[in-house]
Amino acid sequence: MVASSDFEPTPGAHGAKRVLVTGVAGFIGNAVALKLLDQGHSVVGVDSITDYYDVRLKHARLARLNGRNRYAFHQTDICDLAQLADVFQAFRPTHVIHLAAQAGVRYSITNPHVYAQANLVGFTNIIDLSRLHGVEHFVYASTSSVYGANTRMPFSMTQNTDHPLTLYAASKKANELIAHSYSHIFALPTTGLRFFTVYGPWGRPDMMMAIFSEAILQGRPIPLFNAGHMERDFTYIDDIVEGVVRSCWVTATPDPDWTGDAPACASSTAPYRVYNIGNGKPVQVLRVVELLEENLRRKAERNLLPMQPGDVPATFADISELARATGFKPDTPIETGVKAFTDWYKSYRGL
Repeated sequence: MVASSDFEPTPGAHGAKRVLVTGVAGFIGNAVALKLLDQGHSVVGVDSITDYYDVRLKHARLARLNGRNRYAFHQTDICDLAQLADVFQAFRPTHVIHLAAQAGVRYSITNPHVYAQANLVGFTNIIDLSRLHGVEHFVYASTSSVYGANTRMPFSMTQNTDHPLTLYAASKKANELIAHSYSHIFALPTTGLRFFTVYGPWGRPDMMMAIFSEAILQGRPIPLFNAGHMERDFTYIDDIVEGVVRSCWVTATPDPDWTGDAPACASSTAPYRVYNIGNGKPVQVLRVVELLEENLRRKAERNLLPMQPGDVPATFADISELARATGFKPDTPIETGVKAFTDWYKSYRGL
């Protein structure tokens, strides 16, 4: 077990912190850890490296962190409370960014118990240890899926999120509720971040960009649900990372304007906040297919399919609260992001 003395801040790095990042072998967690290290902070990464998708990609991501100063990795399941407690005791984090979770909307329909363990038991373990160890700010991943049956666009922090359409979404909504209870009872500052359709280099192979790219390159039909007329608020990975890291340094505080007579949904009398992180520009899936064709220099064969259980026709984020709190507004154009993804994908696959 690594000792906390091994993580002295970089000399001259003003305000350097000690950050525990869960899900560090994952798409977002890995990129967040790199950003924090570049800023001069100390990082301990935790990940169980499950085989939900090809572990070779996870190990390749971890290799990007190997040899970095003030960094250590622990292969630990967030559901293993004893091992997690050892990590907290040794590292003594000032901040926690909790990104580990069982991902995937459709997978939750057939594998509900996996989500109950990782997204409920694991979340409770992490937030309770954060409380016990006096963490200054607990930041965690939520999802745009919590908006569920809502149809009014853009999705706003003022909207009710009591009608999730999948167990994955329900588990993330539960995370927000658990976080609020910890903020209320223990005054633990918590911030939840509702991610909107993250994409970019090092993305998961079960995500749309990779599925479509692989199919196009192999000459197989790509599945287009709702005949491709779905709209998503595609958000580039660098924008997500910037939003996560900036949110980490804006510690949640009680909302002085909050009242029980007209309770705001994303704040509280407790130190609790929830923000959307999206690009604020919904793009039709068919447009993404066109960009993939252009960058891969192959035409796609389209397999037009009906809507799937748990899917929603469109997502579109109101990101005004994030911009107001952090001074940051995601703005990477889809054309730029898709090119960056395909360039990486071809290189990673040796094409």
